[in-house]
Amino acid sequence: MTHKSILKPMLLSAILATSTVGLTGCGYNNLQSQDEQVTASWSEVVNQYQRRTDLVPNLVKVVQQYADQEQEVFTQVAAARARAGSITITPEVLNDPQAMERYAEAQAQMGGALSRLMAVSERYPELKSDALFQDLQAQLEGTENRITVARNRYIQEVQSYNTTVRQFPTNITAKVFGMQVKPNFTVANEDAISTAPSVDFGDDNAAPAQ
Repeated sequence: MTHKSILKPMLLSAILATSTVGLTGCGYNNLQSQDEQVTASWSEVVNQYQRRTDLVPNLVKVVQQYADQEQEVFTQVAAARARAGSITITPEVLNDPQAMERYAEAQAQMGGALSRLMAVSERYPELKSDALFQDLQAQLEGTENRITVARNRYIQEVQSYNTTVRQFPTNITAKVFGMQVKPNFTVANEDAISTAPSVDFGDDNAAPAQ
């Protein structure tokens, strides 16, 4: 074996090692890790919103048994559910501010429609005391809290990722690899997302969840 044939693998290994160290030093691995964390936390947000959506048919069914005349509320819930379900969730959504805004708006409308549906129980004591309704209400309240927790985690992950993308010298690495800041949920009251509140659907004037 010639010296050249021995040196080639050694040289290649040295180049690969140097490249790995270089990528690590410039923040590439950290950016990739944070990007994955953002994706994972977003999946949990979607999962919890879907959990809420899946409760809707059973909720409407039990409410209709006692309050079939509340057709306007049922129509609003059906329309909100259809709109929320019409938005396709793909990884690209995380980089599209308009798509994120549409998704958040649809989920806010879904929350508002559900709030009005649950408020119907205040006008129908028999519905309010129905065991199945009480169970579904408890599930919905728990899901709303899980949505808040998942959304908070996503907001924090995006903030961390965006900070890394903007900071020097990782901003150079981000630019080279086409990694841009991601849109985030917009919340009017920052305190509202700091903790998972207890959800009360008894107030017909309650602000819709986002």
